[in-house]
Amino acid sequence: MTATTVLTETLTTTRLLDAVQESGQYPTRAEAERVTRVVLSALGAHVIGDERVDLARALPEEAAQMIASQIPATQRLTAAEFVDSVAARTEGATSATARWDVSSVLSALPPLIGDDLVTRVLTQLPAGWALLFGRAELSSAA
Repeated sequence: MTATTVLTETLTTTRLLDAVQESGQYPTRAEAERVTRVVLSALGAHVIGDERVDLARALPEEAAQMIASQIPATQRLTAAEFVDSVAARTEGATSATARWDVSSVLSALPPLIGDDLVTRVLTQLPAGWALLFGRAELSSAA
């Protein structure tokens, strides 16, 4: 693999923020960056183990630090509780605007970091989170 190939395969901050800005239809790059920071920082506390390490590796350095710098949560949050926690971190946010922000960031991730990694992350999280990533809910066979 050449250095050029490695560079083209690496997710850049620009590409991540472009995807979030498009997904959330944010009018400015600054708004997409603000939302991305809040959501990834909140997410970082809820992903643990190898999945946390692999998620951080798949993201650009600054975004990876947002994930890796969080202390793991002691309580697993439902998707609705997670959205509410993001609303609490965001000035002027409501549950509805926070859900939009969370979905805008998390649904932008699968095409950028790969479906396999997203599936592994989702297996750690309570039911309901898949919808935030723009997926149908995972279910086990009966």
